[in-house]
Amino acid sequence: MSAERRRLPAPVLPQRVHIIGSGLIGTSLAMALVRAGVVVSVADASPTNEALASDLSGARLGAGDPVDLVVVATPPDVTAQVITAALAEWPNAVVTDVASVKEIVQAELVATGVQGLERYVGGHPMAGRERSGAIAARIDLFEGRPWVVTAGEASSDEAVALVRGIAEATGAVVRLLTPAEHDAAVAAVSHVPQVAASLVAARLADLSEDAVGLSGTGIRDVTRIAASDPVLWTQILTGNARAVAEVLRGLADDLGQVVAALDDLATGTSADGRIEAPGARAVLATAIAKGNTGHARIPGKHGAAPAAYSIVTVLIPDQPGQLGRLFQDVGDAGINLEELNLEHNLGQPFGQLELSVLPAVAGELAQWLTGRGWRIHA
Repeated sequence: MSAERRRLPAPVLPQRVHIIGSGLIGTSLAMALVRAGVVVSVADASPTNEALASDLSGARLGAGDPVDLVVVATPPDVTAQVITAALAEWPNAVVTDVASVKEIVQAELVATGVQGLERYVGGHPMAGRERSGAIAARIDLFEGRPWVVTAGEASSDEAVALVRGIAEATGAVVRLLTPAEHDAAVAAVSHVPQVAASLVAARLADLSEDAVGLSGTGIRDVTRIAASDPVLWTQILTGNARAVAEVLRGLADDLGQVVAALDDLATGTSADGRIEAPGARAVLATAIAKGNTGHARIPGKHGAAPAAYSIVTVLIPDQPGQLGRLFQDVGDAGINLEELNLEHNLGQPFGQLELSVLPAVAGELAQWLTGRGWRIHA
């Protein structure tokens, strides 16, 4: 049954949830469910990690019994094995997982003839951080983020309802996809961006200190996720190799055209010094324009259509308390900040804080902050 033909049943919040794996996702989930009033227990192969997750979330230690729902929050390369064991150990419980690849997990379960697949529902909260482990957990990690439910052919509506229940209890927004649809989607919006960020960041490894010192918001934005865990991402990319390779092939084709155009421009100087490379500039402009089109499709705040904001740039001293004072002044103006970005100026004792606001109030905010002694960068 496809995701289009299947409808999500109403959410049901389980009373007792057991989480296997106490990393970033498992511990953050424990925090959110404890807050929602669910009796939560946690388990981990590492007793230290297990105890830390319990301390941070307020969940119980060890396996809960009885259990309504078991959440498998282990690395992707062992997810199917842990699901199989959980279905056997808790024969009356629903089992879900949070792995970022779904087809390979579903295929392994079906191929091994696991019993009780009506009680298994795949899931993937589209949330994370550059940092990993229980210590990086946040109670609000899932709020406003998509939580993909990938119900299999055998998954019962009762099982799906419990998984939807925990997802919505964390503040996530549930989306129903098939495993194949999920893997194709995350290849484009998550897995390939990770590869691209890592490859761009790798270009910095051999640069001189002077060159790296010129880094600004552009390179920081592109490489923000390049600090991710290599072992975890090797597992993720292995599990979704086919879909990721397909997207990367298209990216490689486009990149090849850009490289060829740049080569033409680099070698196309005429006798009078002009650069003659017919068609090369069109290739570059088209590549940037297509990027504009794709960027415009990224959802804005709360999943709404993207909005155009104006930026008010404030020069802020690199001293304790300055951010708090600025935010208080913005709040006193009665203006809502949509986004912000802080860039430290090279060799200067201040930074540039870009405040994104609705265009209608940008002038008002600049005037208000100027009147309170802030330096506004036009």
